[in-house]
Order: sequence, then C-alpha cells, then structure tokens
Amino acid sequence: MFLGIDCGTQGTKALLIDEAGKPLGRGYARHALIERANGAREQEPSWWVEALKEAVKQALVQVPGARVKALGVSGQQHGLVVLDEEKKVIRPAKLWNDTETAPQNAALVRELGGAAGCIEKIGIVPLTGYTVSKLLWLKEAEPENFARVRHVLLPHDYLNFWLTGELCAEYGDASGTAFFDVRSRSWSKEVLGKIDGGTEQLWGALPRLLGPEELVGRLRPEVAKELGLPAACVVSSGGGDNMMGAIGTGNVKEGVVTMSLGTSSTVYSFCERPVTDATGSVASFCSSSGGWLPLVCTMNATNVVTQTMGLVGKTVADLDGALEATQPGADGLVFLPFLNGERTPDLPQARGSLVGISANNYTSENLIRAAVEGVSFGVLNGLELILAGRKPEVIFLIGGGARSKEWRQLLADATGVPIQVPVEEEAGCLGAAMQAMFAYGQSAGAAESFAAIADRCVKISTEEQSVPRADRKAGYEAAMERYREGLERLYLDSN
Repeated sequence: MFLGIDCGTQGTKALLIDEAGKPLGRGYARHALIERANGAREQEPSWWVEALKEAVKQALVQVPGARVKALGVSGQQHGLVVLDEEKKVIRPAKLWNDTETAPQNAALVRELGGAAGCIEKIGIVPLTGYTVSKLLWLKEAEPENFARVRHVLLPHDYLNFWLTGELCAEYGDASGTAFFDVRSRSWSKEVLGKIDGGTEQLWGALPRLLGPEELVGRLRPEVAKELGLPAACVVSSGGGDNMMGAIGTGNVKEGVVTMSLGTSSTVYSFCERPVTDATGSVASFCSSSGGWLPLVCTMNATNVVTQTMGLVGKTVADLDGALEATQPGADGLVFLPFLNGERTPDLPQARGSLVGISANNYTSENLIRAAVEGVSFGVLNGLELILAGRKPEVIFLIGGGARSKEWRQLLADATGVPIQVPVEEEAGCLGAAMQAMFAYGQSAGAAESFAAIADRCVKISTEEQSVPRADRKAGYEAAMERYREGLERLYLDSN
C-alpha cells in the first residue's frame, strides 16, 4: 500500500491506496490561517504537522494493520519556511497567496533586468506570491529574523524534514521559488545574491535537490510509531500541489491538460522540453515526473463564487440552478473577480469590479453566473497562453468547481473541448501516492514509468463528462471578449 498526503491552504488530506490505485482510507484535518488587511497570509508549520498526524491516523484506522511501503507529500507551492541553526522554525510561513511582498517582487524583477533579464537568468519571471520576494521581505521587514536563517524550505520540504530528519527539495516545487533555474534544474546563486548581498548566507541555506526517482529516506522511528506506520516505510521526494495534481490526473505525457478549480485556479500541461514565456504570465515550472509543467495560476476561484452566493443568500447547492436559469454572458454583466489581488495577470493590488450593470440584468442569478464566468474566463485566458494556438483533446477538471455539472458544461461550451473528471477528487493526494509508488519501484528494482502507473491508477468518471454544445460557443466568445475589454480598460491600460 502507498500513502499520499496533501498539505493545502485550508487543510491537510491523506489517501491510502493499493497497487491499482484503489482508495482504501482517507483523512482530513483543517488548518487555521493568519490574515491581515495588508495582504499577509501566513500559517504556523506546526499546524501542518498536527493536521498531518490527524489526517494520516484517520486514513489508517480504516485499514487495520496496513503495511504502507512508501508515502509521498504534496504541498502548497511557494510558501517560505525558515529554520535557524538548531533547525527550529523562526517565524510563521508566508504562503502562496500572500501579497504583502508585492513591492519586494517588483524590486527584484527590476534588479534582475526586468522580465527579459529574469528569463535569461532563471527561465522564469518572478510573480508576487513566489518564494523569492518573501526572502527579501524578511530581510527588510524583520532583519533580526533574517540574520537567523540557516535553512530555507518550502511547505512540502518541511513536512519531509519532520518525517525523516532530512533537508531536501525537488525540481517541481523548487521551480516555483524563482531562485531556481528551471532549464538546468539548479539553484541560482545570482538571484539569492541580490538578497543577501553576496554573503552566500542563503546559498548555504538551500536543501539538496532530488529527482522524482529518489527517496528522501525512511521515517524517523518516533514518527513511524506515532503515525502507526511501519518502521521500513520510506518517503519519496514528493512535490508541489500542482505537480502532484498533474501526476494524479495522468498529466505525465504531452497532450493532456489539467484544470483545477479550488481556492485558486490553475491550468497546466506536461511538456518534454522547457517552455519560456517572455511576458511572465506562464510559469515555466518543472514537473515532478521528469519533464516540465508550464502553468498559469489565478488567485481567485471558488472563493469568489462561494462568497457571491452567500451575499445573495444562496449556497453551493443553488449553483447549478442559477447557471441553468441564465444565458452565456449573464445578459451583459461582467465580473472581474480580483477579490484577493491577482497573479495572472500580475495585479497584486487589484480589486474586483462589476461592469455592465443595468436594471434588466442585475439579478442574483446573473450575478452568480457572472462570478463563475469571471473566474472561468481568467483561467481560460491562461490556457490559451499555454497552448499557443493548439487545441487540447480533453481537459481533466479537478477541485471543488469540478463538482458542479453546469460549471463543467460551461467550460466545455466555452472551449469546445470535452471535460472529464477523474474519479478520485483528491488528485494531489493520489499523485503523491503515485509518486511514492514510482520512487519505491525504482529503489526496489521493479521500475515502471509514470505513464504505466497512471494508466492503472487514474480512473475517469463516466457520469461526469461534459460534451461541448456548438450552439453556445458564440455566446461565450462574445462574453469572453467583454471580459477582456473590461480587463484592458480598467486594469491593464493603467499599468
């Protein structure tokens, strides 16, 4: 058996599977969140550990005597965990959706020579939310804490450290730091030197890098005992949540697209070669399966829809009814959903807007549809950037938004592409377990490819497929054009 653990923004999940990918046990525990009006979003790493313990115990109690061979950890990307010389956490981790560091990000991009200079040096353009600006923020805002930094980790790295005592990172998650060259798969001393002044304090704080076939190590004996896992259980390199979501949806070969609609929305597609984007809109990440994973992320997704529905006295149970009762384009009502700032396009200080309100279209149902369309059009714009004119054969949809039949249909109609939903909703957990299966097989001399593992473990729901309706395409094209016009007029023209 294999165990996948996914440490997200809102909580930690655990999934126990057998060799065929069949789910045997599940667990979940919530996290608290520190939020401040200036855009700060932070969590204590100890909260992740406690949630991991609870989620794993819940999963294992469903399979008494489970003999887990290996586990893998999926973690929210970009978070900054800093440890002192005693390997103790110095301060709360700043998260992926923290926008307090926007000024530092802008300063670093300028220092590195703008977007073109960043592409030349590391193959990627840092965006607000990436790890690198958090380090500069720490130096400027909390110099005493910065001086204590001896180890720099990402959330999933920290959990691997707690599990094994080893300080390691892997290519996929590391590529979201922006102090890592995504083409050569190596840390960038030059970028870190812009922060620590060339002292190499940060260079010496970096963990060693692992490939997807490598193991971090065995569980610490006390951890194995506390979790109820075999002492021989090993921990794979794991990766960032998007990278594990890719593996968990079979996105390990070219031609597959995965779209995730959760607290944030992401869209990505596996590539055999590095992808560069001079605008910085496409994150040219490495995958955690040996290739690359160009990705676009927007910071406003299901949270916008849920908040909108609550505002008009509705719940998520009413979502499909509201979409069924309205037409593509919401009668001209356009919602630019930047409630938390935005990452793509890079508008960390932006606020949301409603455009095109009239006496006729200003209804609760149209407002809900406009919220869903605003979120959807943002991520579909990102998909166009990744594909560069190519049309995908199928889009695998995961995350909370995938549960809505009408939202799935909206995406199929708007793209003209079939939408399919994997049976296993927790793609990050499944991907982490599959990554553990891959690494364990490599170490045990029974190696098989990620594609072979995906063929066996990733199942597609036959009930939740959505086929595009050609008669709706024109309506969505017009609505998307209004969305883009509003975006240009209200946000991009002034930047």
